This record gives sequence, C-alpha cells and structure tokens, in this order.
Amino acid sequence: MELYPHLKKGMGYNFRMLIPIHEEMTREALTPHFSPRALDVIIAANKNQDALRNQIGHDEIHFDNNAIEAGNRYIKEQRGYLLASLLSPGVLSAWVAFGRLTHTAQDFYSHTNYIPLWMEKNPRLTAHAVDQLDRDLIASPKLHSGKLYFPLDLLYFIPPLRKFALALLPSDSHGRMNLDSPKQGERFEYARAAAIKRTQYEFDLLKNILTPEMFAKFCDL
Repeated sequence: MELYPHLKKGMGYNFRMLIPIHEEMTREALTPHFSPRALDVIIAANKNQDALRNQIGHDEIHFDNNAIEAGNRYIKEQRGYLLASLLSPGVLSAWVAFGRLTHTAQDFYSHTNYIPLWMEKNPRLTAHAVDQLDRDLIASPKLHSGKLYFPLDLLYFIPPLRKFALALLPSDSHGRMNLDSPKQGERFEYARAAAIKRTQYEFDLLKNILTPEMFAKFCDL
C-alpha cells in the first residue's frame, strides 16, 4: 500500500523550482539515510509544497516577497512539528514535516540573492565549494528575495510569453531573480549545490538532537 498517496496528487502547476529538481536534490542528499518508504513520503511532502494552494498567500514556504524571517520561522516550526511527532506512536507526520522543511530550505537558494552575493564574495570558487550558511551573508542587509508582480510573474511561466514578461518585470521580481532551473545559467549550479548541502545539514542537525531511539524511528532503517 502506498503511504500518503494524496501527497502526490493535486500538485497544481509548478511555479517554483522545477518539481523534478526538488526530487533529485532530496534524493541525492537523503537516500543513504532513510528507508525507501520514508524517503517516498519525505519527497512527496517536499514536492507538495509547490501545489497551487501553496503558491499564493504563503510567501514563507518559498521565501518570496522578502519573507526571509518568515521563511526561517517556518523551517523552525516544521522542525518543531517533526520533534513532537516523534514523541507519538506514529512517524508519518515527522516525515511530512521534514519534507516541507527541506523544500523551503532548498527554495532559499533559488529565490533569494544569496547565491549572487556568495559568488561576488568568492569569485574564484566553484559551485562545489559553496557555503550554504555563510553567517555574514545571511545577516547582510543586501539579502532579499524576489517579489511576485502579478500578472506578469504568471505570464513568465508561459513559454511563449516569457520574453514579453521579462522585458516588463522589475529586476527584483521573482521572474528576473529566480534560479529555479538550468536555464538560469551558472548560478543555478551554485543554488543546486547549496540546496543539497542545506538538506544534508538539516538531516545532520536532527541526528545530533534526537535520541538514538527517536533517530532510528525517524530513519526507518
């Protein structure tokens, strides 16, 4: 029987980092650490963050519209839900919370200007060397995320209208700033590398704070 099948339905149109890319990054970071059934639920919950119902009015999920503080708070909240869930007999809710958490953490690098700032600070370093938690950059007043300008940002996701939308969108728009796909060039590779490292970091953080029994339950190995 498939666990949490509803998480794989009703995804809606994907306006964010391409759903397959979120899955690829999550699998690359977490496959060694979870049972197949646990990883399936985590990935489904991660991808479900891009469902249509989570696109408007939930800037904290995607770090949109300069919701930096709200996005960080959302990650902490999901981590709290995860810990509370592991104190109960079940474990599915913990996997779902971790999937939600990892999606938002990954979006930080594709929806903010963290990567351009890091590349400016480290012009000679490759994507492999990217630091996903540079304290100076995270605290920098220059850090911001893309704003959503409707309806132009919606037109951006319609390929025949993309050039038209980009010509009109401001430089601080989601359409102009996002690093959601390889089409965004070299910076996408840095965003992808940072997102994978951040996903691994979030797992290691839990490994350090959970009891051995809770950690074994969480990983389901």
